[in-house]
Amino acid sequence: MDDNMTNGQCLCGAVKFCISGEFESFFLCHCSRCRKDSGSAHSANLFSTVAKVDWVSGEDNMKTFQLSGSRHIRSFCKDCGSALPVFQVDLGLLVVPAGSLDSRINIRPNAHICFSSRADWDTDLASIEKIDGLPG
Repeated sequence: MDDNMTNGQCLCGAVKFCISGEFESFFLCHCSRCRKDSGSAHSANLFSTVAKVDWVSGEDNMKTFQLSGSRHIRSFCKDCGSALPVFQVDLGLLVVPAGSLDSRINIRPNAHICFSSRADWDTDLASIEKIDGLPG
């Protein structure tokens, strides 16, 4: 596989894609919108102005949602709800949820962004117990 090719899919496997090109940045966003999108402490998105996405299968199984009055946009699988890549036309920017990727990537997160907006429980998480698997 070409080093500049990255594969991914949704949880149920209905939507599969391949990305060609480099990611320019990787941010962990703690804004309230991204927390609602991810259902977690933050979103983890890769960004590129040069990469292109090719839909291998299931493109018709995708839905895109843009929050009214904002640039906040997300795509997801209609069946399983998994976050999928979305191209923000007005910015010329491909946004790829890191968790949707199956391939290894050669970029680490650049920064936590909107950090002052993080959830009140999102503090000192590195100090809590780590369990390799499900709790027993």
